[in-house]
Amino acid sequence: MDQTELAIRTIIGQFGRLAADAASLDDSSDLYEAGLTSHASVNVMLALEDEFDLEFPERMLRRATFSSIATIRDSILDLVEGRAVA
Repeated sequence: MDQTELAIRTIIGQFGRLAADAASLDDSSDLYEAGLTSHASVNVMLALEDEFDLEFPERMLRRATFSSIATIRDSILDLVEGRAVA
């Protein structure tokens, strides 16, 4: 597990209000099925923005972006590496 994934799992654990431990979830597990609500996803998003010093563009503010650890990681890497366009 790399530092990015560890940070994402820590944030999900703190702000996601999941029924399961974020550390035990598979990268592709559906976070909404694990208990993530739309309200909690906003808190996760804000914490991710703070942690990684970035801002999710409006086009990424959708359920699919925050549906799994893998999709969150891919979105962050796209933003950090400059592949995502606002």
